[in-house]
Amino acid sequence: MTFWDFLVWSFWFYLVFVCITIFIRVIIDIFRDPTLSGWAKALWVLFLVIFPFLAAFIYLIARGGKMAQRNMAGMAEAQQANDQYIRQVAGSGAASPAGEIESAKRLLDSGAITQAEYETLKAQALAGTR
Repeated sequence: MTFWDFLVWSFWFYLVFVCITIFIRVIIDIFRDPTLSGWAKALWVLFLVIFPFLAAFIYLIARGGKMAQRNMAGMAEAQQANDQYIRQVAGSGAASPAGEIESAKRLLDSGAITQAEYETLKAQALAGTR
């Protein structure tokens, strides 16, 4: 194998890798798009199977502008779910003793509880019991 054979082989390997990546991204986008009906998704996939290069190019030209938007929306949704999970695991501010005392003080100030109930809630928060 000469150096040029290696370069040509590398070029074709790169091309195959890029094509497979594009096909996978297009298929993922087809199924991620909520505006496409089931029949439209089936036709796009069939078109990709029968004429892969032509279908991928047509899809990228016709619907490629929204691919990035759908990808960003999916990433934002995943980030929100991750943030919510972290908040849930870490606990809210009311779960800490200071947060419990603060919420008890607000209840006391609004007149919802008495001074004795406030002192009880405060002692429970400081003791770590509920």
